Amino acid sequence: MALLEFFGCAFLAFGPPLAMFLLTIAKDPIRIIILIASAFFWLLSLLTSSLLWLVAVTLHSPIVVGVIFSVLFQELFRYLIYLLLRKAEVGLKKLTESDTAIITNKNILAYVSGLGFGIISGTFSLVNVLADATGPGTVGLHGDSNLFFLTSALLTLCFILLHTAWGVLFFHALDKKKYLALVWVVMSHLLVSLLTLMNSSQLYLATILPAYAVLVVTGLWAAGAAGASFTSLKKCLTSPPTTVQVRIED
Repeated sequence: MALLEFFGCAFLAFGPPLAMFLLTIAKDPIRIIILIASAFFWLLSLLTSSLLWLVAVTLHSPIVVGVIFSVLFQELFRYLIYLLLRKAEVGLKKLTESDTAIITNKNILAYVSGLGFGIISGTFSLVNVLADATGPGTVGLHGDSNLFFLTSALLTLCFILLHTAWGVLFFHALDKKKYLALVWVVMSHLLVSLLTLMNSSQLYLATILPAYAVLVVTGLWAAGAAGASFTSLKKCLTSPPTTVQVRIED
């Protein structure tokens, strides 16, 4: 039973991101490089947050302070990877024989970067939980909720998809100087991260429902920023895969 729960939670959390990686990134070496670079920048934000935690533990509410600064560091390093990728565009064009989609379309660059942030974030947040899910023992025997593993998997998936949408919206906001979207990225990241603190009181629905509501809003906003429309969505759902042409603005 524990092994089944392990695979169920793992596929729930990482199944959709794995499909996104295989369908949109795996065949392009440039995208893979950018994905790994973005993941590395998230790791740098984790390292910085860890150093701050040594100071935060002396405060009255160290977890709240740690979460807030962790989010701010993640967004800071998202900005740094944005600057790096914009500076590297000229070099990437020289490395490729012709302009590939990821070079000519900045939204694809933002999508790959956001997915890199999300995958590494989800991996670090769930790997220890999955290790415990294999047993021995069963969650709930001492009055704890047996929904802990399922909730962790759902929140991990939510954060991976959110980071992808945040990446698209963040890059678009800086390119177009639309700072309202930038504020939304930071504030919604803070909100969803702080909501997870309620899991310690087993208020799982109070965390999951608002988090996925933020995901829907952010996802639609990011899709609109990337040039998607109801018309393109209708074509994607009704046309054969070989004839679909989705227009994405630079």
